Amino acid sequence: MQQIFGIFIVLGCVFGGFALMGGTVHAIWQPIELVIIAGAGLGALVLGNPAHVLSETVVQLRKIITHKKQGSEFQRQLLLLMYELLQKAADGLKALDAHVEAPRESPLFQRYPLVLEEPKLLAFIVDNFRLMAMGKIKAHELEGVLEQELEAIHEELCQPSRSLHKIAEAMPGFGILAAVLGIVMAMNSVADGADAGEISEKVGAAMVGTFIGIFFSYGVMDPIANMMKQLITQEASTMECVKVVLVTHVAGKPALLAIDAGRRLVQLNIKPSFATLEKWINELEAAADEPDNSRRGGERRAKAG
Repeated sequence: MQQIFGIFIVLGCVFGGFALMGGTVHAIWQPIELVIIAGAGLGALVLGNPAHVLSETVVQLRKIITHKKQGSEFQRQLLLLMYELLQKAADGLKALDAHVEAPRESPLFQRYPLVLEEPKLLAFIVDNFRLMAMGKIKAHELEGVLEQELEAIHEELCQPSRSLHKIAEAMPGFGILAAVLGIVMAMNSVADGADAGEISEKVGAAMVGTFIGIFFSYGVMDPIANMMKQLITQEASTMECVKVVLVTHVAGKPALLAIDAGRRLVQLNIKPSFATLEKWINELEAAADEPDNSRRGGERRAKAG
C-alpha cells in the first residue's frame, strides 16, 4: 500500500504539474522513444550480468511487487522452529537427522510454512544443523564459518540491487541517446522541406527522450533498487539471527537463552519482546503436552478397564 501511494505521489506531481502548466499528454506520449530507452536499459542489464543474477533480480522484484515481507508472524515461526530444533538436538543427533535431511517432508518444519517459503533461509538452517550433527565443533569455529558464509550470501544477494542502480544511473544517458536520434530525424525533415511548425514538433518529441530517461532513473529504477537493498538487509538480519542462535547453543547455553540471543538481532520494527517470546514458547510447550496427557489418560482408562 505504501509503495502504491508513493507511485501516485510521483505520477501526480510530475504529470499533474505538467498539465497545470498547460501541457497535454499527447505532447509527451512518444512510444518509440520509450521503446528505445527501456530496451537499451533492459539490454544493458542482460548484457552486464550472468544468468543467476538476472534470476535473483526477478525473484526480488516479485517480492517487492507482491509486498512479501518478513513480519512479526514470520519471526514467530522462525524463532519457534529454531527452539524446536534445539530441543531435538538435545535429544540426540539421530532425532535431528530425521528432520534436517528432508525438511519439506518433516512434520516439524511443516508447522512453520512461512519459513518453508524462504528457500535460502531454509537451506542455511538445514546445512548448519547438519554441520553441527557431523561432529564436535567449538563456538568460535562455528561463528567463523557462519560469518564467512553470510558475507558470501550477502554479497551475492546485493548484486541485483547494485546492477539495477547502475542501470538507473545510465538511464539519463539512454534518454539523451533517444533525444539525439530524434534531433537527427528533425534535421532530416528540414532537408525534406518541413516548415517551422513541423520541425518544432519533432524537436519537442526528441526532447521527451531526455525527460523519460531522467524520470525512469530517479522516479522508478533508483527507488526500486533501494527497496531491493532494504529487502536484502532484512533477509540478512534473519540469517544473522539464526547464526547467533546456533553459536550460542554450541557455546553450551540453554535453548531459551539461545533463542533470546537471536531475537535481539531481529529488526527493531518487528522484534518481539522477551515476554512475547516466552509466551510463544509456553504456548508451544502447552500444545505439545496436550497429546501426551491425552495418551496417558487413555492408557490409564485402558488399564482400569
